[in-house]
Amino acid sequence: MSGKSVSDNRPLSPHLQIYKPIFTMVMSIIHRLTGVALYFGTLLLAWWLMAAATGATYFDFVNGFFASWLGRLVLFGYTWALLHHMFGGFRHFIWDTGRGFSEKSRMALSRWSLAGSIVLTILLWVIAYWAKGSM
Repeated sequence: MSGKSVSDNRPLSPHLQIYKPIFTMVMSIIHRLTGVALYFGTLLLAWWLMAAATGATYFDFVNGFFASWLGRLVLFGYTWALLHHMFGGFRHFIWDTGRGFSEKSRMALSRWSLAGSIVLTILLWVIAYWAKGSM
């Protein structure tokens, strides 16, 4: 024997090549990605507010972008990211209280977080279109 143990071949810090992706891990990654998306979405909100302060012509241009299919897709994604990140925050808040750490609870919280964000996003957009009279 060369004096090396089996553990000498293991990585010092486990990473994605070691762990099999599980739902709660993917939800954690998505929570972080939605946080990044919210940063860029907030820049778009700032752009819209600056356009409103600049004048009617530029404001109409920015509103035209947000009214386009691409703009609406971006706004839809921003809405989902906002709601998904919010539900993820609730999940983390529950964990901060020392609850919800069992496997069943973690899975339920993750599923409810995903389902809640999707359902509420669609509901908000349906209500917005209905209120505007676009349906």
